[in-house]
Formats: sequence, C-alpha cells, structure tokens
Amino acid sequence: MGRDGIGAGEVARRRGAGSGSRPGRGRYALDRDGIGADLAGLAGLVEPTRRALYLYVLDQGSAVSRDEAAAGVGIPRHKAKFHLDKLVGDGLLEVEFARRTGRQGPGAGRPAKLYRRAAREFSVTLPQRSYELAGRLMARGIAHARGAGRPVAETLDDAAREQGRELAAEALRQAGDDPPPAALLAAARSVLDEQGYATRAEPAGLAFANCPFHALVAEHTDLVCGMNLAIVEGMLGGLPPLPVAAVLDPGTGRCCVRLAAAGRAGS
Repeated sequence: MGRDGIGAGEVARRRGAGSGSRPGRGRYALDRDGIGADLAGLAGLVEPTRRALYLYVLDQGSAVSRDEAAAGVGIPRHKAKFHLDKLVGDGLLEVEFARRTGRQGPGAGRPAKLYRRAAREFSVTLPQRSYELAGRLMARGIAHARGAGRPVAETLDDAAREQGRELAAEALRQAGDDPPPAALLAAARSVLDEQGYATRAEPAGLAFANCPFHALVAEHTDLVCGMNLAIVEGMLGGLPPLPVAAVLDPGTGRCCVRLAAAGRAGS
C-alpha cells in the first residue's frame, strides 16, 4: 500500500510507541475516561477494609462522617480516614461539608467532613462492551421515530451517524492541527479502540476484533450491524478524506464491520 495507507498508519503508531515512549502510553494505554479509569477506580475495592467502608456508605441514607464509618465497620478512626480518602481519590465516594448540630454563625464550629456515594458510574466488561451506548442510541432513535413518523431503523441510523461524528471530533482533537493522513488514521483507530472495537491491522485494512454490542447481535443482527456501520461511516464522514471505507464483513469472533483499504472495499 502507499505511504498514506494502512501500512503507513501502522508504522506511525509503532514509532509513537517506540523506545522514547513511557509505559502506559500508546496503543494499549488505559489512561482515558473509559475502561482504564473504571479499572483503576474499582481496583481499590479489592482491599477488604476499603470495600467494607464503601459498602457501609452505600447502605446509609445520607452522607456519613469518618467517625460513623469507623464505628460502622469496627475500625479505628485514623484507619477509616485513610481508606475513605482513598475511595474519594478513586472516584467512588464524594465529600461534602456540613454542620451536624444545626448551629450557624460564630461558635458553631467547623463543618464536618462527610462522605457519600459518588454520582459517577463504573462499568467494566472484558472484552469491552458498550451496552449503555447502545441503549442511548436506540432510545434516541425510537423517540425521533415517534416524533417524525419515520421508521425506527432510519432514525437509529441517524443517531448512530451522529455518534460517529462525535468520535470524529475526538479523533481530530487527538491528531492535532493539519495532520497527515497516516496520523489522522492512527488517531481514528485510537478512538475506535477506546470505544471497544479492538482494531487489528490486516493486509486488506483494519478488522475490528471486538463488537461493543456483542450480546445484542444474536437476536438483532441486522439492527446492531447496521448501527455499527452507521457509527463508523459517521466517523469517517466527519474526517478529512482517508484511504479507507467502512464495509460490512461479518465473521466469527469479530465485529461485522471493518475498514477496507482504498480500492479493496468490495473485497
């Protein structure tokens, strides 16, 4: 393939993750707001005391103090403080300050530091799945279909393409100003990997080794495959022209969509 094809993109990616790179960066970095962040946040719950404190806070109807948490799980106050603050750092708990006595003004004392469950949601599936995204897209498609009197399949396609355009914006942000095609393709691949597609370079282009909506495919094959195709087409449509095209190519153990190299889209 030419210098701007898949091969060149793969070379650029490998150079970026070469001897000058730091651990945790490049293709397999898990430092974004996706599976890596969720894994990091949940890892702390392996520690028994921390897990017990987290479950205690979840069971309460309101925010709790470190004294209450310490008494609730039967550990010293200083140990409770250490683990509660670790849970805050992991994004599992949030902190608020309030006066428990109800007194206000001078002499009321300092507000107490209280802990409650964080609003952020954590979800980890391996291989990576995105059923929440599928649900959002389907709900959006159904709502638009009811409002416009159009077939759901068409409005779901619209919603998926809009999602693809959002991915294109992220790829452009990652690629920087005026990127060459190889760098732009590498950024697009990085974004697809973050969505769980697990791209894999092949002679004919890029295969997607994982389907983020795998559990839905068996009963709704056409719907899910069409949604995947629309997402990827929407992404490519939001980028400057690249030497690839999204095509349906169902196969065992991988996504039904792949990126075919220019001139091989029909293969």
